[in-house]
Amino acid sequence: MGFSSVAAWVAACQETQLPMWEVILRQDLDQDTPEARAASLKQMKHMWEVMKNSASQYQSEQRSYSGLVGGDGARYAEAWASGILMGDCYWNAAIATALKVSECNACMKRIVAAPTAGSCGVIPAALIPYLECYPDTTEEDMVHALYLAGGFGNIIAERASISGAEAGCQAEIGAASAMAAAALTFLRGGTPEACGNACAIALKNLLGLVCDPVAGLVEIPCVKRNVIGVVNAISSANLAMAGITSRIPADEVIDAMGEIGRHMPESVRETAQGGLAATLTGQKIAETVLKQPSA
Repeated sequence: MGFSSVAAWVAACQETQLPMWEVILRQDLDQDTPEARAASLKQMKHMWEVMKNSASQYQSEQRSYSGLVGGDGARYAEAWASGILMGDCYWNAAIATALKVSECNACMKRIVAAPTAGSCGVIPAALIPYLECYPDTTEEDMVHALYLAGGFGNIIAERASISGAEAGCQAEIGAASAMAAAALTFLRGGTPEACGNACAIALKNLLGLVCDPVAGLVEIPCVKRNVIGVVNAISSANLAMAGITSRIPADEVIDAMGEIGRHMPESVRETAQGGLAATLTGQKIAETVLKQPSA
């Protein structure tokens, strides 16, 4: 992608009067030919189908090899159906989807790393229920939203990081949440500037989030952090659509995330040596998992 900043991308949209997704699509092509465009759209549609399948093919009885993860997506859906949970249809569907897709990842099923496997539940959880709860939305809209999310993700990766080992979970769940927030703002009819504000708000809400997987597995607390990621994305998109701006521009927020990541202790950068992984219970879980015979 030719843009190294959100500001340059927004400026290109203003200059060309093209939507953000179209600008990114054109940047994604070596040559803007009908054949190249069709190939790019086909690939993005394929990723959208994989995302949907990761949610629809969820199996409530399946557990991860460690036995730590599985069944919570169905458990949440049942509680929602019973009427005891707060929030509207979209809100609860998003949470249930985040759990289901993240559990599919832990159970070694097929997912889209968006932008990473550990954060794979956030964007599907934002978009799949949106399509279901807002019937005026089309499949084509969702593909366009994925281009937009990918554009923000690429800038975050270039300017900072999307790796938990490099910059903590702020770089994985934080980036995914920022990507989803921008995509939702686009779907609600937000301007490029509003999409940038949604990205900035979502990312700065999760600055400093450490990566501390128990037993070194992408399970605890990763699955539940995907829920936080999508809830944060929805809230941030709503703020942006209400005309609330980020006082710190998106590019500066991204740069701050990278700087924070570089200053994080190694123990909380996916090493399973600090944070929740180092708690008494976390260590006991790790000992139990490590004692299990290999498959």
